[in-house]
Amino acid sequence: MRTGGLQIKIKNNDVEAFEKIFREYYSPLVHFVVKIVNDKDVAEEIVQEFFYQYWKNRQQMNIKFSLKSYFYQSVRNNALKYLRHESVKKNYASGVVAKNNTDSFSPEYGENELSNIIENILDNLPQRCSMIFRMNRFEGLTYKEIAGKLSISVKTVEADMGKALKAFRTKLSEYQGYTL
Repeated sequence: MRTGGLQIKIKNNDVEAFEKIFREYYSPLVHFVVKIVNDKDVAEEIVQEFFYQYWKNRQQMNIKFSLKSYFYQSVRNNALKYLRHESVKKNYASGVVAKNNTDSFSPEYGENELSNIIENILDNLPQRCSMIFRMNRFEGLTYKEIAGKLSISVKTVEADMGKALKAFRTKLSEYQGYTL
């Protein structure tokens, strides 16, 4: 059966058609993503997340070109987004380390400590506020995309991001004299 027919079956909730496409494309997509991120575990997570999102959004999908092209382009974009996110995390952690400039503060310790601080701040935010911050900063979604996914206004997204950023400024200033 052609992938176009499988795509229609998947849109109509056919689990067997989805499993067939998953089995056909999973390994080649992981191999492709490994070349981008240089980490098999991360590549598998990216591809699994892609297939999860594909199944979750199957009824809204309107793929205008080949399914294979769509799959490869999507996982490529997700891999590049992951690399950008990792780069931002490393640069941010390096900035915190440089700002603190103490001998006992190694880069590994700084990154782990920063991750814990960030998670603590996000855990103490209202649920929607935390979710919006994660979608914007960790997933790279725009305010408009977030508003669409959560069925809220862009102004609400902006307000919640403002609350989150204020919480970050306040809490981070408490850690070793760091200020934003």
